Amino acid sequence: MKNFLNRLFRGVEILMAFFLTAMIVLVFINVILRYVFSSGFAWSEEIARLCFIYLVYLGSIGAMRDNEHLIIDSVLTRVPVLAQKTIYFLVQVSILWVMGILTAGSWHLVIQNLDDRWVATQFPIFLVYAAGLATGVSIMIVALANLYRLFALKMPVAALIAMRDDSGAEQNLN
Repeated sequence: MKNFLNRLFRGVEILMAFFLTAMIVLVFINVILRYVFSSGFAWSEEIARLCFIYLVYLGSIGAMRDNEHLIIDSVLTRVPVLAQKTIYFLVQVSILWVMGILTAGSWHLVIQNLDDRWVATQFPIFLVYAAGLATGVSIMIVALANLYRLFALKMPVAALIAMRDDSGAEQNLN
């Protein structure tokens, strides 16, 4: 299962690299066309916007998985173990609650915009809101996995807030 998730998140990283590359290329070409030839592609702005939206949302999923999001562990590591577990539990439950709100709101916006299209590309507008839907569900899965590690696997909080690098080694955030 862990191997499957690692491959899945590797796919997310590759998708992020694709979106970043597409966004840079489209914006660069459009800038050159506007300044040199006084014309441009209207559709490239819409695609670059969509790439940027997905880049941000997918990046937040990866940051949550790798514990690279903002966390203040200086206080957490100085309190007793029971308080650490309680604080970590409350943080994960808060994440679940907020991502539940994001998911529900994104779902309503997807349904609301099923028939709407962008002007230049005619892409469905709901693709923008689907990013929030995917992000909310993915981050809720990661938060549930964190709670599973805390209670079922009885991992210490210090190990749960450790940051992984590409080599698989763990180091604490400071």
